[in-house]
Amino acid sequence: MPPTDRLAAQLDPATTALLTVECQRGVVGEESALPELAHEVRSTGVLDRIAQLTATAHRAGVQVLHAVAERRPDGRGAGRNARLFRAAERLAVQQLTGSTAVQVAEPVPVADQDLVVRRLHGLSPLAGTDVDALLRNLGVRTLVVTGVSANVAVPNAVFDAVNLGYTAVVPADAIAGVPADYTAALVRHTLALVATVTTADEVADCWRN
Repeated sequence: MPPTDRLAAQLDPATTALLTVECQRGVVGEESALPELAHEVRSTGVLDRIAQLTATAHRAGVQVLHAVAERRPDGRGAGRNARLFRAAERLAVQQLTGSTAVQVAEPVPVADQDLVVRRLHGLSPLAGTDVDALLRNLGVRTLVVTGVSANVAVPNAVFDAVNLGYTAVVPADAIAGVPADYTAALVRHTLALVATVTTADEVADCWRN
């Protein structure tokens, strides 16, 4: 089967879901807790490509899930067993439940049929969340992973999806991390070994046909 036909088969709208990872205002918005990451995702057009791909998914009937990382104001249930978690506690912008920081960032569209899955702990949008059960209930077999960051949450999502038996598809120009050359290396040397690596346009083309 030619590569384009294989990708189209993997991306059947009836059995595919699009996942946006931490595309929330407090992470990728203009008032981000992580300004370097926010600048990378916005200045390179990654956030715009995620928004366009999400809109295409809506039109094609592809299920969209938005994975949001947040924290209770009292910190209950949050982990402190990693340097990343402890550093996040000291950031000027906090990803607090109910705040604007945990709203999906513009210009990514959120439709009524989208599922927003929020987590209070951990590094992965899948592990310890409802995502796996939701996907199985929807008959999903392929998960398209987009968002941030290529440093932590995105590879976690891809590995967990593969470990759970899903086919993972990664549009390489719809993920971001810092520095930029790390993202490219991650895609080439790691994600390409376990996922189908493609582009946002190629995914969108499959959903338009």
